[in-house]
Amino acid sequence: MAMSSKAGDAAVPGRPGFDLGRAIKDAVFSALIALGLFGVIMGLKTEQAAQGLVLEQHWERVLWAVGIVFVGRLALNLTIWRGPGVAKLEDLVPTGLKQYSGFVGTAIGAALILVALTLPFLPGTGRYHVDLGTLVLMYVMLGWGLNIVVGLAGLLDLGYVAFYAVGAYSYALLATYFGLSFWICLPLAFILACFWGVILGFPVLRLRGDYLAIVTLAFGEIIRVVLLNWSEFTGGPNGIGQIPRPSFFGIEFTRGEGGFAETFGLEFSSMHRIIFLYYVILVLAFVTHLVSVRLRRLPIGRAWEAMREDEIACRSLGLSIVRTKLTAFAIGAGFGGLAGAFFATRQGFISPESFTFIESALILAIVVLGGMGSQLGVAIAAVVMIGGFEYFREFEQYRMLVFGAMMVLIMVWRPRGLVSSRAPSVYLKERKKVGADMVSQGHG
Repeated sequence: MAMSSKAGDAAVPGRPGFDLGRAIKDAVFSALIALGLFGVIMGLKTEQAAQGLVLEQHWERVLWAVGIVFVGRLALNLTIWRGPGVAKLEDLVPTGLKQYSGFVGTAIGAALILVALTLPFLPGTGRYHVDLGTLVLMYVMLGWGLNIVVGLAGLLDLGYVAFYAVGAYSYALLATYFGLSFWICLPLAFILACFWGVILGFPVLRLRGDYLAIVTLAFGEIIRVVLLNWSEFTGGPNGIGQIPRPSFFGIEFTRGEGGFAETFGLEFSSMHRIIFLYYVILVLAFVTHLVSVRLRRLPIGRAWEAMREDEIACRSLGLSIVRTKLTAFAIGAGFGGLAGAFFATRQGFISPESFTFIESALILAIVVLGGMGSQLGVAIAAVVMIGGFEYFREFEQYRMLVFGAMMVLIMVWRPRGLVSSRAPSVYLKERKKVGADMVSQGHG
């Protein structure tokens, strides 16, 4: 009874363990820092006018930003950062609701699949929505590919966009110079990306943590610079254009005799090709998901998870770290190559500027914010970050500010991501119930 009374005292304002004055001072200090950062960036803006450049003042934006920082910091000080004995935000969820977390996850996953399958035919859906759905699915696929490397194997890869570029340029070069079809180039792009994944894997076999991240980042920049300078084949900064589009089993999406519309007795529409490409990336994403889930339950998947938790213990148990790391890099890179090949055929034009570091950072953010190792979490994060921000284009100057604030809040609230999944994939039969109970109680 004494322990519960002590914990209750720490959780009530005005009692030991809570300093309101200190919390307000900290919030004011944070607001002053925000004023220094946002004062010039948001308060002053140059605009082109008839008499030349004019400096416009927007101090109301600065006041809003400073006010948001003050309120947010104060709210954090009053909740999460109040010290020992204070419940975390996730602990405020009623215990009864936690028992249905598995059901909720299944329902959300089923809803996402249903929407994905029927999106092009939903009422009010136009080309913009289908194109946006295609873009989201492409990043879902990239997130699931990187999830193998980062989420399952625990290898921090900051150069994942390099494999994306390898797949895109592999398809563009093979289709343009050799006349190979999309369906032949697709597995070739997967194989070539796997090959480059192995090439990256060998130099980093002895590296971990920050050193691994630096080498993978350098690898991504090397690929981009090579694409820029190898202009005889890649077109350099001008890129490659007129990339062939995929056909429907040999039937082109063209107007007139022999085209898709004429073959199936339909009225010609440019949406036919758009919808076809949407379902192509949907199938590729489902294949990526199924292979990832299946591999996770195989011995190699269990080796990835074991290496993620403790590499030294894996070595002592006789697991081949070389084979484990190389397979993770190769398979993750292969799915990035598939997404790159689809990107090339969808865009019809590629250049090195499409494969900068910001793409790697975005894909990694999707994996981390969604929950490393969680397929559902990565899908939700991709929908929110790619699909959600498309609807805020009119607030372009605030998009990255909101993006950064979301990442900070999620990392404070849910350090393991929206849908944490660190529990083992396979249990011994007699341990399965015990492990599931531990995860539900927050010990996983």
